[in-house]
Parts: sequence; C-alpha cells; structure tokens
Amino acid sequence: MWSLQLLPSLVLIASLAGSSWAATTNNLTIKTITGVYTGLIDPEFPNVRQFRSIPYAEPPLGKRRWLPPVPAYPSLRHSYAFRFPPPCSQYLTGNLTVWNSNITGFAIRAYGQPLVAGSMAQASSEDCLYLAIWTPTNATRDSNLPVALFLPGGSFVTGGVDVPYQQPAPWVQRTQRHVFVSANYRVNIAGFPWAAGLEEQNLGILDQRAALEWVYANIAAFGGDPSRITLWGHSAGGVAVDMVAHAFYDNPLAAGLFMQSGTAMVNVSYPDATHSNFSFVARNVGCDFPDSPADELACMRQVPMPLLQNFIGQYRDDHSSAPSAEFPPLGPFRPMPDEKTVFFNYTLRALQGRLPRLPALVSTTSNEQSSLTRYPRENVTEGPYQPRVDRETVSIFVCLASNTTHSREKQGLGGVTYRYEYAGNFSSLTPLGWMGAYHASDVPMIFGTYETVGGPGVTEFQREVATAMQDYVLAFMEDPAGGLKKMGWLPYGEVEGSSVGGRNLMRFASGGEVARIVNGGEVDDACILGREYNSSP
Repeated sequence: MWSLQLLPSLVLIASLAGSSWAATTNNLTIKTITGVYTGLIDPEFPNVRQFRSIPYAEPPLGKRRWLPPVPAYPSLRHSYAFRFPPPCSQYLTGNLTVWNSNITGFAIRAYGQPLVAGSMAQASSEDCLYLAIWTPTNATRDSNLPVALFLPGGSFVTGGVDVPYQQPAPWVQRTQRHVFVSANYRVNIAGFPWAAGLEEQNLGILDQRAALEWVYANIAAFGGDPSRITLWGHSAGGVAVDMVAHAFYDNPLAAGLFMQSGTAMVNVSYPDATHSNFSFVARNVGCDFPDSPADELACMRQVPMPLLQNFIGQYRDDHSSAPSAEFPPLGPFRPMPDEKTVFFNYTLRALQGRLPRLPALVSTTSNEQSSLTRYPRENVTEGPYQPRVDRETVSIFVCLASNTTHSREKQGLGGVTYRYEYAGNFSSLTPLGWMGAYHASDVPMIFGTYETVGGPGVTEFQREVATAMQDYVLAFMEDPAGGLKKMGWLPYGEVEGSSVGGRNLMRFASGGEVARIVNGGEVDDACILGREYNSSP
C-alpha cells in the first residue's frame, strides 16, 4: 500500500511538478503520479469526463496472489482509460435469485454469458485492482470539488465497478459539483483466503485502503479536493467502509463516511483457527499438504483461478442447502477478525477510543431483506413470507444501523451521525411489487441510473425523490459535519431544533412525501424494544 512514509513523498512529487501534473489542454488526458490517462466523453453525458480504468495497485498475480496490494509504481506511461476494468475474480451462481433474474442492473456486466452460468464470470480477472473516475468536463486542479470513493457491495463474493446501476454519470452530469470514484477490490477466496501460510488474510480490506491512498494522492489532478473525500460503500461495501475507517482510525484520509445498508457492527465470523476452509478447497484441487502450510500455499498459487472459483461456487450451489457427512458445509471467504485490519468487537474499539472520529451518514431501506431471501420460485407473484423478511431486515440491517448510531453517539463524535430510511416502491426499479424498498433500491436513485438504466414508468414524484436524495448526499460530501444541517436535516441525537426529540431520521418516498424527518424510534425500536416493524411506512 501507499505507506505512511511513502504517501507524503508521492504528494510532494506531484506538488513539485506543479502544472506539469495538471490536465492537458484537451482536458481528457490527465497526468497522475502513476501514469498518464486519457478518458472519454459519452455523448449521452456530454458534460462528464470518464476515466474508466486506472490501476491503483500492481496486478496481484503469480507470487503476488494472496499478498497485500503493492501500490502502482510512479510512471509516465500513457494509457487510454476507455473500458471499464474487469471485476475481480468471481462466480456466477447457477441458482435463481432476484439479482440474476429480475433486477439484473445490479449485476456485473457478463458480456453475453448467462447471469445464471454456474461458473466463474468470464469477464472477471485476477488483474482487477483498478478504479474508475467521473468528473465534470470543465473541472481543473483549481476546482477543489468534493470527492466520493465508492466501494461496491456483493457480500464480499461478487461485485465491482462495471455494474450498470452503480455508474454515476447521470448524477455528475446534473450537478457538475463533484468527482466520483469507484474501486474494485478482491473478493471471495482471492480477497479473504484465511490460509495457514499467510500473515495477512483480509486482503480485500487492504485493497480498499490502497484505493483510498491512491485517490488521496492523485485526485487533485482530476479536479477533486483530497481534503474532502467521502468514503462510501453499499452493503458489504458499507461494512468495508466502517472496517477501513476503524483499521486506520488515526490516519483516516477521508473526511466523511457514508455507510449505506451496512456497517462494521455486522456479526463477523469467528476466525478459522485451523484454516479448514482454505485447506478443504486445496485438497479438492490437488494441493493436499496437511502438514506444510507453505507447500499448500505454493501449490494453490499455481492453480488457475477459474478452477478455484468454480469448485467453490459449484460446491455451494449443489450442497449448501443440504450439507451432510459426505458433503460438509463450505464456510464463507469473507472478512474475519485478525485484530489488525478487522476486529471482532467494534463496540469495545469505540469504548477504547480507537474509532474514526469522522461525520457519518448511515442508511437503510425499509424492506431490505426482501431481495436477499431465498428466491420464491414456487410463488414469484406473492413472494416470500413477509414476517420472516421483517425479522431478518431488523436483525441484519436495522440493528446494525441502530447499534452503530448509538455507539458513535455515546463516544461523543460531535453528535455528527445522520440517518435515513428509503421507503420508495417505484415500478421502474421494482419489477415485483412485494419487493418494496428492497436492499439496494436507493442506489440507482442517488446515482441517477433509475432513469437511464431502469425500466419504464418513471414518475415525476420519483424524479423529485431522486433529486432530493442526490442533493442531500452531495451536501454531505461538500461539508460532512454541517452540510445536511444547513438543509434542515439534524444529526441523530441533536435535540435543539428537533421536532422528534433528537431521534432525527430522514425518510424518503413515504406517504407521498419526498422527504421528511421522523422519529428514529419508528425504525430502531423494532431492534431496541422488539416492537413490530413496518416495512412499508
């Protein structure tokens, strides 16, 4: 990664170079510390420059497989950043889900491969540590625009930059007031191997920090303000934002955090002390070295990644629902506590004062779990059992947001934690009515892709909601501590001026209202007091 010693040196190199590191006259070729990149303008968004593929670290190939990211080396090499980068190696399940059947705009582009392929995504690659940048065409080094660095979700097993709903050109086109960056990071066994022969296990989290360090050192050349970076993630990306911020709490680089449907308060798995998960895969691909972790790792580094991804994915597709002695369950390859990068008890970290003292925006949708439950293939029209969906929405999402909010409030982080709930149910984004405000349904509203990628039937009310959400998030990016307050949205816990006793929660798209402040107890008390939860407020 850009070490604490190396990072100031790279920033100094850029500052000493002065105007030579600025954009060239055509404004589509930008010189950075690590290379020269020419972007493009999509005619559909004529006021947005897109730099679709910029490496922030060296390719993690060969002997670098399962090692921490190595920062991209300083260079003057010229590249055309015209195509989005391949997502990191991942598997396309052969089982039906709403994500590969009904709301495919949230899936990585498969370029002709079926989304229910039951094999590794052909477009994915180990050479994947790239980011993409969207910026107004007229932005210069002097623009000092606020910056979003977005970490995509996908349960730490799928996802990436090349996801249609998560490309914010429509939003940047409309506002012309911010720079947006999205970054790939390693997932599944490539990002979280938990192998006995390794010192670092949470490589995907280290990738995210490396991306943040690259953005901090280089974003000024694109018109961004490195002192106003909002580290933002959705779902697993939201969990990761919180984890990265805690792991580097004494040097956060970011100015604010946006944890969208996910925080580090998630119940992380216990460490796999025997490294049985990795070794189970190793045995099944011809790398059975039970007494030599070094040999096991050396052998596994020679196994083609598609073979690893296909074994893991197909084994889970076939056996996860009914494990047996013959086919034992294969655990997840996701972040696990190593007490260096990922921690088991984030509440304790807060009590110890070892947490990021940054303003935060924490959000949920009202019917999160509807899109994550088992696909109701026997009754797609009526959908899953709603009481179960409600219980899981509360336990998996509402409690995370509530616990994070109250932990931050108790530790006196300036009281600057903003909360929202999205309750929209718009037909252009929700093909099955029972899905409601499902997990991720607020993403295309903010990115602006609800209209350019979504289905037909966009209403004027939907546009009003989307515009309001975009403007509120941009206000947070511009001034994480006070931007929303200036727009009448008070932080959670701030009593003076509050109409709800300080439990300030903004609710979007409910009851025909674009946005209104409600008492956070309407959401959180389902977790705190066990009250009945309302998934359609």
